Amino acid sequence: MGLVAALVAAVCFGVATVLQALGARASDARGSEAHGAASGGVGGTVRAMVNLPFAAGLGLDGLGFLAQLVALRSLPLYVVQAALAGALAVTAVTGALLLGMRLGRAEWLGVAGVCCGLAVLGATAGAEGHRQPGGGFHWALLAAAAALGVAGGAAWRLRGPVRAALLGLLCGFGFGLVGLAVRVLPAVELPQVAPLLRDPALYALVGGGAVAFLFLTEAVRGGSVTTATAGMVLGETGVPAVLGVLLLGDGTRHGMVPLAVAGFAVAVAGALALARFGEVGGVEPSR
Repeated sequence: MGLVAALVAAVCFGVATVLQALGARASDARGSEAHGAASGGVGGTVRAMVNLPFAAGLGLDGLGFLAQLVALRSLPLYVVQAALAGALAVTAVTGALLLGMRLGRAEWLGVAGVCCGLAVLGATAGAEGHRQPGGGFHWALLAAAAALGVAGGAAWRLRGPVRAALLGLLCGFGFGLVGLAVRVLPAVELPQVAPLLRDPALYALVGGGAVAFLFLTEAVRGGSVTTATAGMVLGETGVPAVLGVLLLGDGTRHGMVPLAVAGFAVAVAGALALARFGEVGGVEPSR
C-alpha cells in the first residue's frame, strides 16, 4: 500500500502540473480576448485559480500530498523521494498528450528510466525504518528549516543560472525536510493532538514546505526551468535518502542493496533528463 500511495502521489503531482498550465493558458487566452493583451499580475493569477482545470490541479496537489503522507509512514524515505521526483515523467507524458509538448528521444529514455528505476526500488525496498533519532533531531529539523530560509535569502540576491540552481537545490532540501519531518512525527488520534502541536518537527514540516514552494516558484520565474528543477531533484532525493538510511534505519530486502542503489540512480537520472518539465507552462509546444 505504501508503494501504491507513492505512485498515486507522483501521478497526482504530475497531472496537476499539466492541468494548472492548461488552466493558466485558458485564463490568459480569455484575458487577451477581453482586454486585447495577455492577462497578468494578481488579476491573472486569480482568474487562473478559479479556472476549472487549474482548480482541479490544486485538488490533485492536495490528494497527492495526502498520498505522500501515507507513503512516508510505510516506505523507506529513499523510495518515496525517488517516486516524487518521478512525477516529472507523468508531467512529460501528460503534457505531450494534452498540451502538445515535444518529447525527444532522450526524454522518452528519461521516462523509461524513471519507470524502470521505480520498479526496481519497489521490488528491493524493505519496510520503513523504525529507528527514532531522539528529540534533538526534531529541533535540528526546525533549525534546518530556518537555515534554509536564510540561505534562500542570500541566493535570492544572485543572478543568472547560479541563482536558479541554488534556489532549486534549496527547494529540494525543503521538500526533503518535509519527508524527514513526517517520518519522525508521533502518531496521534483525534482529538488528542497536543503531542503533535508540541513537536518542533511539525513546524519544520510547515516551514520546509513553505520555503520549498517559494524558492521553486522564484527559481523557475527568474531563471532556467531546467537548472532549477535539476537542483530540486538532487536536493529532494540525495540527502534525505542518506539520512533515512543512517538515522531512521531505512533499508532494503536482504542482499539487495546494490540493486536498490542502481534503481535509485536510474530513477533520479531519468528525472534529471526530464527537468525541463519542472514548469510545463514554460515548455515550448510542438508545432
